[in-house]
Amino acid sequence: MASTLTVLAALAPLVVVAVLLVGLLWPASRAMPVAWLVAVVVAAGVWDMPIEWIAAASIAGVMTAAEILWIVFGALLLLYTLVEGGAVERINAGFAAISDDRRVQVVLLAFFLATFLEGVAGFGTPAAVVAPLLLALGFPPMAAVVAALLGHAVATTFGAVGTPVLVGFQDPLTALEESIAADGFTVAEFATAAGGWTALVNGIVGVAMPLVTVATVVHVFGEDDEPTLPAVRPVVPLCVVAGVAFVVPYFLTAWFVGPELPSIAGPMVGGGLTIGLLRAGYLHPDDHWTFPERDRWPDHWVGAIEPGGEEGSGAPAATGEEPAVPATEEDSPSLLRAWSPYVVLVVLLVGTRVIDPIADLLQGEQATIAGVTLEVPDVVAPIVVTEYASILGTDVAASIRWAYVPGTWLLLSAAIAIPVLGLSREEIGTAWREAGSKLVGPALALAFVIPLVQIMLESGSHAGAPEAGSMMTVIADATASTFGGAYPAVAPVVGALGTFVTGSITVSNVSFTALQYEVAESVGVSTQLVIAGQGSGAAIGNVIAIHNVVAALATVGLVGRTGHVIRLMLVPLAYYLAAAGALTALFAYVLLPGVA
Repeated sequence: MASTLTVLAALAPLVVVAVLLVGLLWPASRAMPVAWLVAVVVAAGVWDMPIEWIAAASIAGVMTAAEILWIVFGALLLLYTLVEGGAVERINAGFAAISDDRRVQVVLLAFFLATFLEGVAGFGTPAAVVAPLLLALGFPPMAAVVAALLGHAVATTFGAVGTPVLVGFQDPLTALEESIAADGFTVAEFATAAGGWTALVNGIVGVAMPLVTVATVVHVFGEDDEPTLPAVRPVVPLCVVAGVAFVVPYFLTAWFVGPELPSIAGPMVGGGLTIGLLRAGYLHPDDHWTFPERDRWPDHWVGAIEPGGEEGSGAPAATGEEPAVPATEEDSPSLLRAWSPYVVLVVLLVGTRVIDPIADLLQGEQATIAGVTLEVPDVVAPIVVTEYASILGTDVAASIRWAYVPGTWLLLSAAIAIPVLGLSREEIGTAWREAGSKLVGPALALAFVIPLVQIMLESGSHAGAPEAGSMMTVIADATASTFGGAYPAVAPVVGALGTFVTGSITVSNVSFTALQYEVAESVGVSTQLVIAGQGSGAAIGNVIAIHNVVAALATVGLVGRTGHVIRLMLVPLAYYLAAAGALTALFAYVLLPGVA
């Protein structure tokens, strides 16, 4: 185990982030450059990381930041294209036909739509799409971000068609293939089984997430003198039905089909059933709940984009500008036309991820269709994938998959929306200007967030690196050594820490799955169940992942409020980690001690 001083040094960048971002509420654009500088000092002074490795890790981080900003820009452009075409007003009216109660809209959009988008796309797409849509429906921007981040957390374990399991679990476990084979599994079989147990833990804990999300929104964004419980109680039946309707197909698909489809089947089956019951007149709350009047909202709820009001157009307009003029009934698109860009987006995302040959080609790989091998021509390969295999002569590599990342399909959906909604050249220009103007702040923050992460991850990769491993490995090892036999209860915390820092459940799983396996073996408990704890913790860690929060805030014009959002997530995070930890320990020691 690393020395205490080494552990404290590894923790230093994270302590700086916590103090500046959450404690002092500095904007990420100020806090993250300081944290990055601390990481550089620690990497050079304690980990003896050569300057070229620090620079290479930072360059790789900037490339990842560019990929995230591509998604954010696509989401903003689609939103403003729909605003200019009057589609947002029509969507607003469509939801009002089901229910104009904000609690119901949280369940339908922040839970079911967001979990579906997570299942088909991942990579920050749910918050990037759903938060602006909630904003357009009249939610305070801060409430839109909180709801979108919390609502889709349970689905992230199987996001992007199962990537956190197929890649996050499998890749690091290949180094342990011999040990896994001794238990009668291939690596793929073991990872799939661990994914099934993760679905069980997530399902039991996550069944309450619709209620937790609604309760958080009501408590934080309701009237100051309004008690939370009376406002939440009428929507409990809806939240319970929604949670169960999601979790049952989610778990069954993970257990009997595999990791690719749980986060698609759950919202499709559960959402369809819940909407059907609502349309039939069931599950509606007896009262009506909405946000306080706009002029009573605190300043930190709203940023550079004004939300649609109760009696307004339902479309966001830049602060300081005249509100958008409501379209006349004759000019308003039909509900089908208004939703069609989102339908196109979902079809494109599903097609580019579920159809393997297409997914392979878009990621620059060879694909075989009807016995014919296809590959991307060299002339367009850099447009499909920008890749650097050895940055500055180091082993650090990075790539941007322009053709595969959801930002491209968000942009294409926005382009398709232009003729569908009949936008003029002036309206198209307005949409592009509004979307582009919202990227400056988050670009500055992300340009330091991701490089900081890469430095911490790569600090153990260079020649002459300490035997203890990278900063992230040192932190995880210290956690395991501290808790000993109680470790199964703490395994989710390690997963959440990984996602908090890296911003990706997949990267968290890649970083810590092998460690979780080895710690479980040393403690003498089920390796699959401890890895399930890793997966469940990594899932909820998504709600406080710094660059996810920054990106989500950018889509609603709330730059600089990262610390506020993370603060609001701490209670739901504590619930999820405590419950997931208790379940992991209960399964490992009492109910399922015989699991491999």
